[in-house]
Amino acid sequence: MHRRTLAQGLDVSAIGLGAMGMSQSYGPNPGDRDDMIGVLRYAVENGVTLIDTAEVYGPFDNEELVGEAIAPIRDRVTIATKFGFEIIDGKQNGLNSRPEHIRQAAEGSLTRLGIETIDLFYQHRVDPDVPIEDVAGAVSELVAQGKVRHFGLSEAAASTIRRAHAVHPVTAVQSEYSLWTRDPEPEVLPVCAELGIGFVPFSPLGKGFLTGSVTPGTTFAEGEIRGRIPRFEAENLTANQALIDQVRSLAAERDATPGQIALAWLLAQATYIVPIPGTRRRERIDENAGSTTVALSSDDVADLNALAERVGVAGNRYDDAGMQAVNR
Repeated sequence: MHRRTLAQGLDVSAIGLGAMGMSQSYGPNPGDRDDMIGVLRYAVENGVTLIDTAEVYGPFDNEELVGEAIAPIRDRVTIATKFGFEIIDGKQNGLNSRPEHIRQAAEGSLTRLGIETIDLFYQHRVDPDVPIEDVAGAVSELVAQGKVRHFGLSEAAASTIRRAHAVHPVTAVQSEYSLWTRDPEPEVLPVCAELGIGFVPFSPLGKGFLTGSVTPGTTFAEGEIRGRIPRFEAENLTANQALIDQVRSLAAERDATPGQIALAWLLAQATYIVPIPGTRRRERIDENAGSTTVALSSDDVADLNALAERVGVAGNRYDDAGMQAVNR
């Protein structure tokens, strides 16, 4: 596994692991908790050092799962978790990034993860009711207390990133980014490059679309997140097939899988980019790690860029409420 540096010296594996799907969003949750712990440990044994979770995943269940998994291997893992939602009676209930709530969230995450310090603490979504300077200041205090090592933002606009970074160095920005989600390119990636901030793409495989496993005829289980996303409606999936067809073609030429091509494309965009694909399966850990050895030429990257720009992408990546909560 290759390694990369996000910012402020935070050295991690070039491919991380998003743990959310082990507790929610992608159909029935795995019945065997021990199996998910095994997958997490398998990832670390095979070079993955960045594991991403959040208090709202579950809520709380995912942090507890990750905490149990990493207990015997804490010194080999960088743990990223997130704050910023109000959770009442076990359910998400809007945003809350007030400083006092951030402090409470940190204490809760530390307890559930069973660790003394959170390696990377992201604001999960920008709270329009709380100045970002107050958020950065609260996290800065947690850093000074030794409870947090690094500060991150998720789905924040370039101007917000600048304001936060002026108060406390931002180590990483996490947002959706892939061949079919290019939103960060005009403003967010340039500001990350300018300020020396790492970038962590979530859903780098397009929630499965870029692996070729989702087709216009795919049906999703009740409650599955993709069943609520416009981009996964049959009509839009049909319109988006040209993109995955090209990825499949290139994968065949390179003796790789479509997912490996999608991840290799991301890695080729900048050295400060560290994707965090999610999975519940050991074989996907191996496949994703293998993307670091897939060599795309500059022409390959340019061709994929041009194709994505030419064919475009049909359908939003979130429903209306979700779209309102990003790029703030």
